[in-house]
Amino acid sequence: MIRILAALLLGLLLAACGKTPDKTGGNAPATVTTTVIKPAEWTDTIDAIGTAHSNESVTITAKVSETIQRVEFDSGDFAKAGQVLVTLSNQADIAGLDEAAANYRNTEQLFERQQGLVARQLIAASVLDTQRAARDAAKARMDAVRASLSDRVITAPFDGVLGLRQVSPGALVTPGAVIATLDDVSTINLDFTLGDSYLPKLSNGQAVIAHSDAYPDKAFDGKITSLDSRVDPVTRAVTARAEIANPDRNLRPGMLLDVAVQLPPRQALLVPELALQQVGQQSFLFLVAADGKVQQVPVTIGARKPGVVEIVGGVKAGDRVVVEGTGKLHDGSKIVEAGTEAKKSSSPDRS
Repeated sequence: MIRILAALLLGLLLAACGKTPDKTGGNAPATVTTTVIKPAEWTDTIDAIGTAHSNESVTITAKVSETIQRVEFDSGDFAKAGQVLVTLSNQADIAGLDEAAANYRNTEQLFERQQGLVARQLIAASVLDTQRAARDAAKARMDAVRASLSDRVITAPFDGVLGLRQVSPGALVTPGAVIATLDDVSTINLDFTLGDSYLPKLSNGQAVIAHSDAYPDKAFDGKITSLDSRVDPVTRAVTARAEIANPDRNLRPGMLLDVAVQLPPRQALLVPELALQQVGQQSFLFLVAADGKVQQVPVTIGARKPGVVEIVGGVKAGDRVVVEGTGKLHDGSKIVEAGTEAKKSSSPDRS
């Protein structure tokens, strides 16, 4: 009875360790998954931090000192180019325009009448010249009053989103007083700086990918449109500008974004990050040999991306390495590919 219990206990211990005795007294092959290393396309990136700016931006102000008659927008509205935003009091200018128009019509009629008199040589030509000057002066006065009147109607210079309304009807505005801001955010200009050592790697049309903490699961694609003509003599950095389409108006001027400049793609040897073993400062892969055993091979790693790592030394294309199951391996361990045993056990007995 004691021998039976000891045998059962030994079996449980061996099963817990994932090992079963074989006929030769050794351990059974470890079940793993493997992959063959193949060259794949890899795109390096240059990381930076940028600030978003609107494609067009302006502060709406008045050109004259006048009382606001009507405010025809609200904070956050989308305005079309030419849309009336604010109307200032203009009664005095309307009266002045009527007076100037009447004076112009009068001088124009006198000029036409004197033209006929000059043709019949009833008056001197100098009199007609004087009347012509009076007519032109009256027209200039009328145009000036009309221009002044147009300054009483403030319109949007381009399509964009209005900021917070800073005025109310009845308020007195003066030249330079802020009425609101207007930003065209259909396209965002993203400005970011990079060290001057990156200049040879930057060019117009280069793709960039930006991310914002406000939208952690969304990537914003754009391209570099210009590079500053100067390098900052203090920071030794150059400013680059990228354009990002913003049809949903998710991005706003002033936002901070992480920028990844996409360099031209290249071929690289990639392995799943799960296959890589780290011991101190050294990295290893388990290389599968022809005899079904593994060899722990030191490798040199390059760039990383989530879930993938580049190998620049230690293995070559065509090598097979272990991906899953590395925790139970050591140099010289026997392995079997996951699923192989199941296929063998399910195959019919031909004996």
